[in-house]
Amino acid sequence: MKINIGSKNKVKIEAVSELLKDYSDFKDAEIISIEVDSGVSHQPKSLDETIDGAIKRAENVFTDCDFSFGLESGLMKVPKTKTGYMDVTACAIYDGRIFHLGLSSAFEYPPKVVDYIFKEDENISNAFYKLGFTPSSHLGAEGGAVGILTKNRLNRKGYTKEAIRMALIHLENKDLYENKQ
Repeated sequence: MKINIGSKNKVKIEAVSELLKDYSDFKDAEIISIEVDSGVSHQPKSLDETIDGAIKRAENVFTDCDFSFGLESGLMKVPKTKTGYMDVTACAIYDGRIFHLGLSSAFEYPPKVVDYIFKEDENISNAFYKLGFTPSSHLGAEGGAVGILTKNRLNRKGYTKEAIRMALIHLENKDLYENKQ
């Protein structure tokens, strides 16, 4: 079995590779990473845009494979939060016919980060770096903002695995999700 991932981000690649070892149908899969365009802004600012980015990545990388994976993190509006937004990661698994979607848990950034993202049109990594939360400008390829905010109790790889695991529910339970039309 061959699986393509629509990213060269090492955290995303490791998350897919490590998690698939837990699944008998995927544990021996050949995994290829290919950088593709997400078709969305560098910092998605809605759930729709985040899911669209994951879908577009999976669709753009589906070539000469059995499944393709697209992963995208972004903001979504959440009522009654301090900033009005939370971060979520979306996973789209594409089999050449239909998409299987999953989401991670969600968390809120500090208010000054959200303000900065919207005022400066920056991504999370740059916002955290420029606001002094991290000495690294490559946060998305490391432990991620979630790692900083949870004091490394959950890092970006673990957070990304949540979205992948939720999308895999569809493939592990095909009989429950088949389209009967």
